[in-house]
Amino acid sequence: MSLFPTYNRFPLTIVSGSGTKVQDNQGKEYLDFVSGIAVCNLGHRPPEVQAALQKQLDEVWHVSNLYQIPQQEKAAELLTEATNLDHVFFCNSGAEANEAAIKLARKHTQKEKIVTFKQSFHGRTFATMSATGQEKIHEGYGSLLPTFDYLPFNDVEAVNGLEGDDVAAIMVEVIQGEGGVVPGTEAFLQSVEQKCKELGALLIIDEVQTGIGRTGAPFAHQLFGLDPDIVTSAKGLGSGFPVGAMLGKASLVDSFQAGAHGSTFGGNPLASAAVCATVETIFNPSFLEEVQAKGQFFMQKLEQSVLPLPMVREIRGKGLMIGMQIDGQAIDLVHRLREQGLLTVVAGPHVLRLLPPLTASYGEIEKAVVLIEQVLQEQERLQNV
Repeated sequence: MSLFPTYNRFPLTIVSGSGTKVQDNQGKEYLDFVSGIAVCNLGHRPPEVQAALQKQLDEVWHVSNLYQIPQQEKAAELLTEATNLDHVFFCNSGAEANEAAIKLARKHTQKEKIVTFKQSFHGRTFATMSATGQEKIHEGYGSLLPTFDYLPFNDVEAVNGLEGDDVAAIMVEVIQGEGGVVPGTEAFLQSVEQKCKELGALLIIDEVQTGIGRTGAPFAHQLFGLDPDIVTSAKGLGSGFPVGAMLGKASLVDSFQAGAHGSTFGGNPLASAAVCATVETIFNPSFLEEVQAKGQFFMQKLEQSVLPLPMVREIRGKGLMIGMQIDGQAIDLVHRLREQGLLTVVAGPHVLRLLPPLTASYGEIEKAVVLIEQVLQEQERLQNV
């Protein structure tokens, strides 16, 4: 093979998809509860996004950020109107959005230290890898950037004990996604915001996975009444078209003037068309209310049918971002579910992660719960033979 083997790929080749369903090259159909890892929030090939991209394909694809891009300005307005933030920088991925946030925080505050949390995940560039509080992400790369400190997640006492005049920002996920689908508590998240105020540091919230309706709000921090200085977004932002964004308050704009940062492809006309069509649909209040209702339904069904099983230790999450902690290796469960026609993904060795499209029907959610219950019961039966 000509590719670097940087991924442990499943023995599956997906050749087509529509809505919540995908088909492989053998003609088998699957219910997709991975959504490209929280990317296809409107399902595969959502008509409104496909139409917007086709229209843009017929006009112009790329002009560079040397010129005015009306679609980009519209996309930025849609994002700022849905938040307490004022300006947007567009890039190509979540890691790039977090890179921009780190650079902006250091440049604006003229301080260097960024505090993040153990088991966090912020990306795989050198800075965002250094910001990530997981040793497995760091292995083999030598000395990391020395300006990141890690505190225990959901530890109010640790946050309250943070001191120093060298902290530029605290960077936090509302729900740790790759770290096991672990929601932050209200007390913890509010303590982080308060500590930023005390230290004169910026509050950066990484919403790469939790944003764009995944939890039933435009961004998950809004469920806790938080007021961040910077929010980063990607994944679901373009319905599968590669795009990321960093949103920031007006007070930061003087620190990100011409030449301070840039991106060749960031927010080009195609990306901006995908963003506009995606968020215009998802940020509709009735759509978000339905996501909340589906999330509650999904959790209720799992708690009724799956949580009582001996292998299951905990089910947690918000909206349609759910983690199920089990005894044993979660990857084994992923393989067995795939054989039964349900695609899932892990979040660490012992957590099954469920990320259905926000458009999944109640019937499809119920079908997924039945399959999970059946596979777990069969796995337990085999272990007891």
